[in-house]
Amino acid sequence: MLILSRKLNESIVIDGRIIVKILRIERDTVKLGIQAPVELPVHRQEVYDLIQRNKQAGQGAGGGAIPGAIPKSPIAHVTPPNENGGSSASSRPPGSNSEQPK
Repeated sequence: MLILSRKLNESIVIDGRIIVKILRIERDTVKLGIQAPVELPVHRQEVYDLIQRNKQAGQGAGGGAIPGAIPKSPIAHVTPPNENGGSSASSRPPGSNSEQPK
């Protein structure tokens, strides 16, 4: 594991295609902005784990639909940060399914 220190508004670049930027730091929470190619899915760990469990359950059940399973989401659109460093919900395209931080 690579461990890096970054300050507000600083970024790291992964493979020349993924940019992770520190947008906000408040107490014990860090808000990150992730810019990645549209063909590369980006999920919070708990969402990724749920998707993987649903895939495994689907393979064992003959590949049918799983009640309560998370459907494959459309490719999320990258929302440019607003002047305050955050993203504006009103600037998201209709039907955008971007994940909100907790």
